Amino acid sequence: MKHPPEAHRANADRTPLDRAARITVTLLFAAWVVDYIDRLAINLALPSIGAEFGLGHTQQGMVISAFFLSYALCQIPGGLLADRFGSRRVVSWSLLIWSLFTALTGTAWAFAVLLAIRFLFGVGQGVYPAAAMKAVAERTAPGQRMTATGWAQSSNAFGAVLAPLIAAPIIALWGWRMSFFAVAGLGVLVWAAIQLWLPTTLPQSGDTETRPDQPGGLRAVLASGVMWRFTLMFFGYGIIVWGLNSWIPSYLQTERGISLTGSGLLSAIPALVGGVAIILGGKLIDRLGGRHRVIVVPAMTICAVSILFLNRVTSLTEFVALLSLATASATLCYMPIFAIPMRTLPAGLVGTGSGMINFGGQAAGFVTPMVMGALVDRYSYTAAFAFLVVGAVLAGAFALGTPQRPHAFSAALSPREPQRPNSPSHDNVRTPR
Repeated sequence: MKHPPEAHRANADRTPLDRAARITVTLLFAAWVVDYIDRLAINLALPSIGAEFGLGHTQQGMVISAFFLSYALCQIPGGLLADRFGSRRVVSWSLLIWSLFTALTGTAWAFAVLLAIRFLFGVGQGVYPAAAMKAVAERTAPGQRMTATGWAQSSNAFGAVLAPLIAAPIIALWGWRMSFFAVAGLGVLVWAAIQLWLPTTLPQSGDTETRPDQPGGLRAVLASGVMWRFTLMFFGYGIIVWGLNSWIPSYLQTERGISLTGSGLLSAIPALVGGVAIILGGKLIDRLGGRHRVIVVPAMTICAVSILFLNRVTSLTEFVALLSLATASATLCYMPIFAIPMRTLPAGLVGTGSGMINFGGQAAGFVTPMVMGALVDRYSYTAAFAFLVVGAVLAGAFALGTPQRPHAFSAALSPREPQRPNSPSHDNVRTPR
């Protein structure tokens, strides 16, 4: 696997994104905003859905987890599809499929039907992230990828800001079903924009096509222990983010007595802070050359402390401040977790590699809502929030156990060639380094 020399990377870090990269980031930003609005509308609708279908907190958690089960399972296939068929095609089909099942969510007439629809909705969205990351990688130099991807991924948080502002008033005025019909149309509009304006793939200097049978190729990526350690680091991150996103709106409504619209507005504050933190994390990690440990360990420590006090404060202002601090410190780690693999893997393998890592975060999205719902039913929200500290510990631990430099990552990723029986002995021949 060949990589650009360090001098080339340093120059790339200082080069502004060109027009094709800026257009790509803008379009993918818009698609991810719609992705999150469609996904998070269910969190605002959960109390209404629970009341209509007679669901407890555990069953409400299952509604969220049904999405994350398929979403997680489709991360790696999404990367494989993007590497095989191209990012544009996978992004386009993903948008159409998830928009269809967003609309169908509003037609659910029973709990089991709702679970099935949300599972299929997760399939549509699950193939998108790796394809989108590949689209960015195809149009940026390796040293710029985290900055560019950070701007695109910040849409997650801004989608979380817009979701309550759009969905909550619709739910309050016309019911939870109408909210899904309304937001489904946004996906179709963004799909049309991508068809019209997404730039064609440009060749990347320093990137070479890597065949699956080469060292560092597809098989090595999927079987790599170091890649799975990055995946588990993102699993820890996902526990925190999806735990907070899934249950904060319900907590504010049921425990703090905040109205639906009010809980949506309050949830938007930490989401906005998180969006800024994602952008900042991307810029910082590009300047640090991918050394994620410098950011992840202290940030996750701050996050864990903030979460432990989250349900112990009585003032709503203090609660929102702590929630914002926890969200910001967690999302600051988003880009750093992806940094070394995204900077080191050739563009032809970025889809698969990013899909693997993203699988960890979405697997946490499957587990966490159900676990927290069960903890609320059996104990309290205090116990549910305490569970999120596990995520901070996992992320920090795996940050300490993963390579901090591209050359160390490449050495861990690529299997060493076995010495043949008839080859000269290493005692007699010095191997060039």
